[in-house]
Amino acid sequence: MNQEQFIAQFVQALPKQISNTIELLQDSCTVPFIARYRKEKTGNLDEVAIENIAKYSNVFADLIKRKESVLQSIEEQNMLTPELKSKIEKCFDPTELEDLYLPYKKKKTTKGMIAKQKGLEPLAKILLEQNTRNIEEVASKYLNEAVENEEEALKGACDIVAEWINEDAELRQNLRKKYTKTALVQSKKNKKCSEEEKIKKFGAYIDKSEPLHKCPSHRLLAMLRGETEGVLSINVDMEQEPILWEIEKKYIRSKNSCTPYIQSSIKDSFARLLNPALSNETLQHFKSLADNDAILVFGDNLTQLLLSPPLGQKNILALDPGFRTGCKLVCLNAQGDLLYHNTIYPHEPQNQKQEASVQIKTLCEKYKIEAIAIGNGTASRETEAFVKGITFTTPPQVYVVNESGASIYSASKTGREEFPDHDVTVRGAISIGRRLSDPLAELVKIEPKSIGVGQYQHDVNETKLKEELDNVVVRCVNKVGVNLNTASKHLLAYISGIGPKLAENIVQHRSENGPFKSRIDLKKVARLGPKAYEQAIAFLKVPESKNPLDNSFVHPESYEIVNKMAQSMGCKVTDLIANKDLLNQINPQIFVDEKIGLPTLQDILKELEKPGLDPRKQTQIFSFDPNLKTINDLREGMVVPGIVNNITNFGCFVDIGIKESGLVHISNLSKNFVSKVSDVVKIQQQVQVKVLSIDMQSKRIQLSMLV
Repeated sequence: MNQEQFIAQFVQALPKQISNTIELLQDSCTVPFIARYRKEKTGNLDEVAIENIAKYSNVFADLIKRKESVLQSIEEQNMLTPELKSKIEKCFDPTELEDLYLPYKKKKTTKGMIAKQKGLEPLAKILLEQNTRNIEEVASKYLNEAVENEEEALKGACDIVAEWINEDAELRQNLRKKYTKTALVQSKKNKKCSEEEKIKKFGAYIDKSEPLHKCPSHRLLAMLRGETEGVLSINVDMEQEPILWEIEKKYIRSKNSCTPYIQSSIKDSFARLLNPALSNETLQHFKSLADNDAILVFGDNLTQLLLSPPLGQKNILALDPGFRTGCKLVCLNAQGDLLYHNTIYPHEPQNQKQEASVQIKTLCEKYKIEAIAIGNGTASRETEAFVKGITFTTPPQVYVVNESGASIYSASKTGREEFPDHDVTVRGAISIGRRLSDPLAELVKIEPKSIGVGQYQHDVNETKLKEELDNVVVRCVNKVGVNLNTASKHLLAYISGIGPKLAENIVQHRSENGPFKSRIDLKKVARLGPKAYEQAIAFLKVPESKNPLDNSFVHPESYEIVNKMAQSMGCKVTDLIANKDLLNQINPQIFVDEKIGLPTLQDILKELEKPGLDPRKQTQIFSFDPNLKTINDLREGMVVPGIVNNITNFGCFVDIGIKESGLVHISNLSKNFVSKVSDVVKIQQQVQVKVLSIDMQSKRIQLSMLV
């Protein structure tokens, strides 16, 4: 099996698509660049497919290295037979490879090793051949200073046979399939746990048993979290008899004096070696699948959040609400620069409503405030009501902003670098205001897993999670593109081909030399070579450039093609832009050559129709039910507006304007069958929900969208 065939098992792509993609990746091309500007090479593969090709290309390379290491290790032991070598060379499954290597792997001292040291391996071979009528008599020939009697000799031989059975690669593979299909996961209360709160938290999983392959990913992760917290005890259970019968079917060849000893070896091998290993392996297999499921849900949620509608460049007054400590207030200009900050106290206990009202009105007039952003944390509803009660000369639009992760940013290295002279409360308010203006530009400064739109993100594989979330951020940033003259170094770092160091160099160059006048000026940035320029330039826009294409997703390598298109229509490039009638008259086929194909040409025409179009939707005004302030205001049967703030496999959580979010279970999302929650709702979607039940003790709210 070659690399392309191996990858094709995991990615729906032809061998040629895979090999071309690998070639581009090896040439230091980035995923966003390949997906957008090398469609002819990849056969129009999307970013996810290209990411998977890169991923499984690395898996294949690691597997080849491991095979070489295994072969070398066995050869050094002088135990590499032609048959074993062939099996290893033909093996492309990491688990099977480890099964083949198991008999030759260096291990701690085992019972079988001790028995071999006593000279009992020949007896074990005789026992396994089962051609002896009186095995006890044969065993008497293997007595020595270390082996006192026949019983001890046969016990040692059985230990050796048990390990041989455990090391049978073919048997392990067959049993592995049975475990995958029939193993049960059992969850019981840990006898050592006495914390009532924790026990109540995981009460639904106590004394539960179900087929592991049918256990939903979120439930398995919840059970494993319960085990991590010391509340639950999780184990994998298999019906023993069918497994023992399967092993006996392979190893018991006749009925004679050897049979009871072989049966004893089989039971010992299963109980002591095979079952613990395969049970753990099976649990880890389904844990890995659950991880992947949760990571995909998190990635999907993060994508939706990063691509939330931006308000755009507006003068914003932002408030981080609070009661006793007051509301932190900041004023930002259209570029997000801090103009003013203070603290107001419109709520109890100070109750300085009049002073706060006058100050907000004055600031709105002074800084020509166009929008007010209010964080959705503590005192959010009270602050929103207070602000909406102010009589403005020119009323600004009022928005409630999801502040999840703002506190992480305010205490982060990034926050300290941006605002070294201000404390965390001011930084938090700034983040809320900037998040309204451009969610993507602000959220990239926060560790993705801290944004709070995941499902069991603290329980899944850390490396896999980081890899997926980093990929999501890269996809989103490059899908939107950035303004080369205003983007922060944090945003620029995610642009194709840039990275943190070049991002710093770009910002420094901009600071020392003023705004970039055109895309080609990027070549003047220190240490930014031809490859980085090629990969990055089309995702960087320069609205101030004389060349209108510099503010589009058209790659400079295709500028000449656009010029030819304009010449064919007897007009200038500027005449083509946003002129649908002219563009519809262009036949892209006549511009196809060995360098550029139809997919890229069609993309160019589409981009010229709406150059630099932001794929994100427009921000919408939203208001919670003014009568809802706390969970005590809820009543069953009420229908209230809300915003989806998290999506899981079992439903979605909806912010209805109080501290606690309510759960809409998957069964209450639609009258039609729902297989995937994200097919019905999206993060930040505005919905109407009905209150089904309120558990005041646990602060849990059940909602329904079947209004």
